[in-house]
Amino acid sequence: MARLYARFVKRVFDLALGVVALPVIGLEFVIVAPLIIKEDRGPIFYNAERVGQNGKPFKMYKYRTMYVGSPDIVSADGSTFNAPDDPRLTRVGAFLRRSSLDELPQVINILKGEMSFIGPRPDIPREVALYEGEEPLKLNVKPGISGYAQVYGRNALPWRERLALDVTYVKKQSFLLDARIFFKTFAVVFSQDGIFESKRGDEA
Repeated sequence: MARLYARFVKRVFDLALGVVALPVIGLEFVIVAPLIIKEDRGPIFYNAERVGQNGKPFKMYKYRTMYVGSPDIVSADGSTFNAPDDPRLTRVGAFLRRSSLDELPQVINILKGEMSFIGPRPDIPREVALYEGEEPLKLNVKPGISGYAQVYGRNALPWRERLALDVTYVKKQSFLLDARIFFKTFAVVFSQDGIFESKRGDEA
């Protein structure tokens, strides 16, 4: 039953929710796109390379939140730097990060079959190369916009702890767990809890 859900039923839910979300994405684009362009005349989207299910690379869509040409900063554990006072963030970008609105374009990735609404957040190739032990199990499922680690700690947790939660999710994936994560996501987003690590995104 769990395999049937993961392979077929979940995809049906993703497609249905993705189609419903498209008008919201369109409205957000009309409002956000001019603000991003006005601030520093750069591109609207940051198309980040990420590693998806079974290690397949893909381009993840999100609104650009940093100034054009911002350098990549790596934390001591190998993950990407993410902090509320990051000077690389534009003013619009800081708001998009706090509200998580920068992630909504990933609905396009969902419709393309590269992501799911619920699943581990995808890592960049450099981070995947650092996986240890059971951490590669994370790649057994499609990455998600929100996931187990995002609602139970988010970026406030060290990267390795988030990976451990991702592995736990892969082992326990079910409709009930996904439903719980889905609804808890709204509470986490509205509270803006755990968005930034204490001292640690490329456009993460």
